[in-house]
Amino acid sequence: MGLPKACAPAVLLVLPAPEACARHTVAAVYVHNVVLSEDTEVPVAPEEALMLMDKNMAILEAAVKEAARQVLSQSEMFVLVNTNHLFIFLMVSFGSVCWYQGAHIIVTPEDGVYGCVFSREKTYPYLEDIPDPQVDWILCADPGRFAPSPVLERLSCLARNNSIYVVANMEDKKLCNSSDPRCPSDGHYQFNTNVVFDSEGKLVARYHKYNLFCDKQFNCPKDPEFVTFNTSFGYFGIFTCADILYHDPAVVLASRFQVNTILFPTTWGNALPLLSSVQFHSAWAVGMGVNFLSANTHNSTLDMTGSSINAPDGPRAYYYNTETENGHLLVTARLSPDYPAAVNWKLYASSIEQLASNSHCFSGVVYHNLFSFTELAEPEGDCAICQQDLCCHLSYKTAEKQKDDIYVLGAFDGLQVVEGDTALLLFLFILLFHNWVLTDGCLVSRTSPSKPVLSATLFGRWYEKDPPDTQQASP
Repeated sequence: MGLPKACAPAVLLVLPAPEACARHTVAAVYVHNVVLSEDTEVPVAPEEALMLMDKNMAILEAAVKEAARQVLSQSEMFVLVNTNHLFIFLMVSFGSVCWYQGAHIIVTPEDGVYGCVFSREKTYPYLEDIPDPQVDWILCADPGRFAPSPVLERLSCLARNNSIYVVANMEDKKLCNSSDPRCPSDGHYQFNTNVVFDSEGKLVARYHKYNLFCDKQFNCPKDPEFVTFNTSFGYFGIFTCADILYHDPAVVLASRFQVNTILFPTTWGNALPLLSSVQFHSAWAVGMGVNFLSANTHNSTLDMTGSSINAPDGPRAYYYNTETENGHLLVTARLSPDYPAAVNWKLYASSIEQLASNSHCFSGVVYHNLFSFTELAEPEGDCAICQQDLCCHLSYKTAEKQKDDIYVLGAFDGLQVVEGDTALLLFLFILLFHNWVLTDGCLVSRTSPSKPVLSATLFGRWYEKDPPDTQQASP
C-alpha cells in the first residue's frame, strides 16, 4: 500500500559538489560498559576467556551496525516524523546540504573486549598474536592464513560486512627468548594494543601502548611507535589513554606527522579538577589543532565516564553520565581535515604585559599539588600569581559577584608525582560559592556546599623536565 498523497512531502534540496561532502568525516565513538569476568585464583581456560570476549563483542557489534546505518546531514538539523510507523526525515536548512549514509569510522574503548582487572598470568588466555599490518591481511576473507585469532577475525568481519573502519583495543602476545635482554621471564611480551580495520576488513594499523599506567600486566615496547594511516576522509594517528600525558607518541603525531585526526581508545578515570575526560581531551584537540575521537569505558563507580568527538574549534559531541551504566553511541558528521594551524602559545605569552605577582598569596593543595594562590577580592582588575618559573596573568571582570563568593587564582610549577611523573605548568581559576571563607590562608566551607565548586584550568606540560623514563623494565 502506497503512502497517502496528503503525507507525501515534496522536498527540493540544492546539493553541494560531491567533493565538498567527501572532505567531511562522519565519526562515531562507542561508550562501552564492559562485561567483566569474575575474579579467579588461577587463569581461566582459553574457551572460557573467549566466552567473555564474545559477550563484549556482541555489544560492540550492535554499536558498529548502528553507526554504519546512521543517516546524518552536515548540519544535523532534522525532524523525525512518525506516521503510521513510517519514519520520514525532513531536512531544514538555509544552505547546501551534505547527506551521509553511515559513519566512516567508529572508535571503541581501551580494554573494551574483556576489561582490565587481571594480573599478568590471568591476562594470557585473552591474548592473540596480532601480525604487522604490512602482511596485507583481510582476516574475514582468509582466516586460516595465520594462527587462529577469533577476536581479530570477528572485528575484520564487522568492518567488512558494514563497510566501516573499526578501531578496537585488545592484547597482543609476542614470543621471545634469552637472546633478547629485555625478554620477560615467562618468555613472551604482552602489549596493550590498538588495531584498525578498514571498510574491506583489512588490518591497516597496529599500535602498542607506550606509556603504561595501571596496566602493569603489559610490557612497554622498546621504542614509541608512531602509527598513522591515510584514508579518503582523513589522515589518522592513534595512541592510548595515558599516552596523551606525554610527548611521545602523542605530540609527535600531531606536530611532526601532522595527522588531522587522533583516534583515542581509553579507560579514563576522572580526577577533578585537572583531569576530567571531556574537558581534557577537547582542550588537547584545540591546543594541537586536530580532531580527537575519544572512546572511554563507562563505569561510574570507578569514575570512568566521558567520551567525546572533538574538533580544533571545540567539541562536536560528548557523553558524560553518572546516572546510568548503559552504553551510548556518539555520531557526528561535522569533522573536516582542514583547520587553521595550532596557536603559538609562546608567541602569545611573550606579547602579554608583565604584571607584578600579588604579594597577598597563600598555599593550597589541589590533587596532591601544592599551588600558590591569591584571592581576587575586587569585582574587576588585573592580577598575577607566580610559582618558580611560572607566572599566570588574568584580566577579569565579575558580572554578579555575591557577597560570600570567593574567587581565587593559582599557579603550580613542578613535578606531578601522582598519576605519572610529569612536569606540569598549571594555571587554575576557582570559583567558590556561598558558605566558603578564607581563614589563615585556608579555604574552608562552613557547611556542606549547596552548589558546585567551579574551576577552569590551563594545563601545560614541560616535557624536557620529565624524569628519566622508567617504564622500559619488563615484568
